[in-house]
Amino acid sequence: MYVSDIVLDGLSNGPLNIICGSWVHSKFDNPEKRIFFTSKSYLPSQTPSGLRRLRDEELVKLRGNGEGERKHIDRIYDYDVYNDIGDPDRKFKLSRPVLGGEERPYPRRCRTGRPPCESDTLAEKRSGRFYVPRDECFSEIKQLTFSAKTLYSVLHALSPSLANVMADKDLGFPYLTAIDALFSKGVDLPTIGTEGFLRKVMPRVVKTMDSGKDVLRFEPPETINRDKLFWFRDEEFARQTLAGLNPCSIRLITEWPIKSKLDPVIYGPQESSITEEMINQEIGGIMKVDEAIKQKKLFILDYHDLLLPFVHQVRELKGTTLYGSRTVFFLNPDGTLRPLAIELTRPPHLDSPRWNQVFSPCWHSTGVWLWRLAKVHVLAHDSGYHQLVCHWLKTHSITEPYVIATNRQLSIMHPVHRLLHPHFRYTMEINALAREALINADGTIETAFSPGKYSVELSSVAYDKEWRFDLQALPADLIDRGMAVEDPNSPHGLKLTIEDYPYANDGLIMWDSIKEWVTDYINHYYPKASLVESDQELQAWWTEIRTVGHADKKDEPWWPVLNTPNDLIEILTTMLWVTSGYHAAVNFGQYTYGGYFPNRPTIARTKMPTEDPDEEEWKSFVKKPESALLKCFPSQLQATRVMAVLDILSNHSPDEEYLGEKMEKAWADDPVIKAAFERFNGRLKVLEGIIDEKNENPNLRNRNGAGIIPYELLKPFSTPGVTGKGVPYSISI
Repeated sequence: MYVSDIVLDGLSNGPLNIICGSWVHSKFDNPEKRIFFTSKSYLPSQTPSGLRRLRDEELVKLRGNGEGERKHIDRIYDYDVYNDIGDPDRKFKLSRPVLGGEERPYPRRCRTGRPPCESDTLAEKRSGRFYVPRDECFSEIKQLTFSAKTLYSVLHALSPSLANVMADKDLGFPYLTAIDALFSKGVDLPTIGTEGFLRKVMPRVVKTMDSGKDVLRFEPPETINRDKLFWFRDEEFARQTLAGLNPCSIRLITEWPIKSKLDPVIYGPQESSITEEMINQEIGGIMKVDEAIKQKKLFILDYHDLLLPFVHQVRELKGTTLYGSRTVFFLNPDGTLRPLAIELTRPPHLDSPRWNQVFSPCWHSTGVWLWRLAKVHVLAHDSGYHQLVCHWLKTHSITEPYVIATNRQLSIMHPVHRLLHPHFRYTMEINALAREALINADGTIETAFSPGKYSVELSSVAYDKEWRFDLQALPADLIDRGMAVEDPNSPHGLKLTIEDYPYANDGLIMWDSIKEWVTDYINHYYPKASLVESDQELQAWWTEIRTVGHADKKDEPWWPVLNTPNDLIEILTTMLWVTSGYHAAVNFGQYTYGGYFPNRPTIARTKMPTEDPDEEEWKSFVKKPESALLKCFPSQLQATRVMAVLDILSNHSPDEEYLGEKMEKAWADDPVIKAAFERFNGRLKVLEGIIDEKNENPNLRNRNGAGIIPYELLKPFSTPGVTGKGVPYSISI
């Protein structure tokens, strides 16, 4: 059973609160006695002598001995590499390389101890449940409402049902209005087990008709409700780089020409084919390229170097294609962005030479349609990068080592453990579910996103080349991308390159609010710098995160040192931001922006009509370009599977705990921490009003205008459901 807390009454100095927050098991299943501590926090050196041994013994139990297969009731935290994504014992083609190690660097996951596969001893057998420590499991409310059960149902019941209904898994949509039918008519579903099973677990998307049959019918996202053509417009394509689902990739162009860092012998010329003349032609009436660079007016989405090494591997897969891509934008005087050019590249390979072409907005029908198709490819690249890097890697995957290290090295009595605890709620469980059925071989990501079977390998390359702990701090990230510079006279100490940048504007207020809360908290427990250096648990925690949890990055020079309270404040603020604000910004708008998939296709299935076309292909494109667009879009099966998953991932559970809303018992019992938390809660309520006010400001054109949905992804609080707002403490979905 789950024990929340124990209160001992009748003592001379009042009730004694003992925080449990844990599942306890029968002595026949788990004969070890359990230890629970009071709500008072202690640094290791300040622990009452009678508790020191118990404090140390509890940590030893949580670490385990690194041996044996973990059982469902275990509370053991340990590390392993990602060697359970593939399933070679079921099918050899489902083999996947191990992620984690010198060849393919990756964060570590929780060790399960399952035996190796028979057909590949480096891979772990995917048998039974994916173990997570018992106290990391979903609550009964979450299990019964939507997250675990609903996502599991979509992946294990709905997906096969759709495959049965849609006999041709490669069949695309015959016309654009057929896409709209997903929201009006829906897709008939066969009966699965007991009558109405899917309708019970997915009432938002599975409806029962008068005939008694279940139908998969999606709710129209707010974007399409406001403007049915929003996905078609160049200005919306550009706006979403600042206020959409992935506002974390756009960068300032600081040098011209744009150059690759890849080996030119293997991948072709390093210099981009986007020339000064091309850009001058687009913006010549305003300024020239050199002046635009000087005035910080040119920006880029650059997926060239990351994707190019995968192009030919991906092209060997059925039903998908890939390019390296660069997209250049110009900052208009009114603060909006204008797309200027898209460059697509296929590197040389064997007997095939390099193919490369630049597409620009055009006033002739053929050029217009080529530009639209080029945008589909860029959007597929951005969707894959968002899901695999910005979302999975930079929130879910990199956080799991923090959760493991916190439970292994910081006693539950440690104030830092108690600060971090709500920010780790359910993260290991949702990550295990992702390994089981989302990022696994032949799972939803591999079957519906452009990189296919190389999807998680691509995130490993991104981890190796791009991920740095210090750049996960929002101010550091903005500076690194050229989207801000340090300025002590500006709010938050930063001057934004694009003043109307909704993600950065709202995010910096939230970042400052979190940092102020962390500062109050840490200064209370560490009034002297020497206390940080001498805290053995804290130092062991930070060392283990760097050298074990992120072992493949252990020698990097950018890891922050941990010597002073200010060092600790920066480290913790970064962790809290990633698990709350950053994750919310890249997660809870998934259905809003991706639910109408032409706005964010997850895969581009066909090459550009201008890439080595035969006469018949070109004639077909010229005669009916809309057909070329529909063939490039995801298939009906891919689109409906992804839409169902995005609907769930965008959903807030009824038991969601929002940032700064609920006070932990240990915080409430300390008057100083209680007051600091109440100030934190007040700042977040003020942020709600600030965001509402900004969304009503007609001068902020990236968040206000005809048909534009307000930017609310960083509004702290929300009701349950798909709301497009609300910032939970933790990565819980």
